[in-house]
Amino acid sequence: MAHVTTITLPSGRKIGQGQPCFVVAEVGNNHQGDMAQARRMVEEAAKAGVQAVKFQKRHMESLLTRAGREAPYTGANSFGPTYGEHRMALELSAEEMAELKLLAESLGLVFFVSAWDEVSLTEMLGLGLDLIKICSADVVNVPLVRKIAECGLPVIMSTGMSSLEEVDRAVEIIRARHDNLVLLHCNSSYPCNEEQIGLPVMDSLRERYSLPVGYSGHERGLAPSVASVALGACVVERHFTLDKNQIGTDHKASLEPCELADLVRMIREVESCMILKGKKVFPEEQAAAKKLRKCMVFSRDLPAGHVLTPADLTTRSPLDGISPVHWDEVLGAALVRSVKHEEPLQWEYLALPVSRVGAASQST
Repeated sequence: MAHVTTITLPSGRKIGQGQPCFVVAEVGNNHQGDMAQARRMVEEAAKAGVQAVKFQKRHMESLLTRAGREAPYTGANSFGPTYGEHRMALELSAEEMAELKLLAESLGLVFFVSAWDEVSLTEMLGLGLDLIKICSADVVNVPLVRKIAECGLPVIMSTGMSSLEEVDRAVEIIRARHDNLVLLHCNSSYPCNEEQIGLPVMDSLRERYSLPVGYSGHERGLAPSVASVALGACVVERHFTLDKNQIGTDHKASLEPCELADLVRMIREVESCMILKGKKVFPEEQAAAKKLRKCMVFSRDLPAGHVLTPADLTTRSPLDGISPVHWDEVLGAALVRSVKHEEPLQWEYLALPVSRVGAASQST
């Protein structure tokens, strides 16, 4: 199995190791079937600093049985008396999706979708997408996964509600055609309790599949999504809404514009924090050490020739003399001059072998 660290979109954009985290605003159906609201969501997502917006597309006759379409759906989140009518009320046409794609790309965003059935997939491929998404619900849909793989586009696949064995099969189908695949660790509860998120699962997915791994979060807050970046997530996807109080099941697990902007800012801060790999003392720290660290000072007046004992020394700030890291090295040394109480100890005050002075004086 090839080890893949990045995928490349037709536009040339790369997603994966060494690249900025690809932050996705999952619009889904939170536009409520309203094109004006969908446009505004794309614009607000761009203002928040994300790299992509994702929508969902469904064709009801291909997605649901007649019984499923005609099932009563009259709860608080209903947009129609039956489930089919409810779902249709939340759909945008292929033409509207094409318009949103143009808007997103004019704002520098990648536009992509999760197509929930073969008819929707055909329609969306006709838009000239850079990327396609397999939702968690369709990981086990072998014929749809195969058609998505055959289209040749880079794929992002969520792994919520799926066992590893189910993910194995989908990954095998896709990788038989290409390796442009990112897996998203995901728990498909809306919203998801923190103790069920399992961010370390990302490591398991990386080790098992040798593919780039990201995170699709359904938690209420921001912390797990931010933490996922420190753990190597190359993609972070979060549901997006203009108002969490709107009707619909996804809004409560979605981020409003100010929260999405906060998420992007925090992700970029985390990325900056991960640049340095080795321990280093910076000039700013050295200035702080000069002020805050202590040096050895004399605890009393002492004459020339006196041999230093622990009773002759103490430590005080600022660091104007020999650091107390050399405490054991100076004990037993004779003074070459008289000294005063609280005067900082300097190497030139001591009668030490030349080799010892040279080694010790490399650090005060």
